[in-house]
Amino acid sequence: MFKLPELPYALDALAPYMSAETLEYHHGKHHKAYVDKLNELTASGAFDGLDLEEIIRKSAQDPSQKVLFNQAGQHWNHSFFWLSMKAKGGGAIPGALEKQLIADFGALDAFKAEFKAACVSQFGSGWGWLVHDGEKLTITKTANADTPLAHGHTALLTCDVWEHAYYIDYRNMRPKYVEAFLSDLVDWERVAALYEQASSR
Repeated sequence: MFKLPELPYALDALAPYMSAETLEYHHGKHHKAYVDKLNELTASGAFDGLDLEEIIRKSAQDPSQKVLFNQAGQHWNHSFFWLSMKAKGGGAIPGALEKQLIADFGALDAFKAEFKAACVSQFGSGWGWLVHDGEKLTITKTANADTPLAHGHTALLTCDVWEHAYYIDYRNMRPKYVEAFLSDLVDWERVAALYEQASSR
């Protein structure tokens, strides 16, 4: 049975960049609903007993399992998103990751501009990602519940651009939300640790 993960920080820890009210709705209602539906769909049948990543990979290949994929993908994506942030986030990027971002994007500002562009240009609901594709760092975006896991990429960072992620705090100003995410919310130490793991495989 899948469980809603606890947030790794207090509800008000990310304010003013992400409010307690946003987290109450986003984590406590939206994410919880995905977990509840996922448990309902996997209570019996071929997916019963599989771990989350197995469910995502198998259901991604089966158009008849789109509803299941959506719940599993959203559970995985949201669980990853909460860990992408921390109180007093942003700031300096650890050395090895910084060097690789410069190598792959030309400059840190270029990386941030491309990441923001991916998030802002995602039509409708979805996600912006920094991933390791097996050779280098790259930026992707996915629609709805889609996830890099279904495409063989290793996720390092994600920004949720579904409206429920930012509408309470930023209304329709998605660009302003993404800017705040990059400058004041990202847990770069975690991103660096994930990059180290991915690049050593």
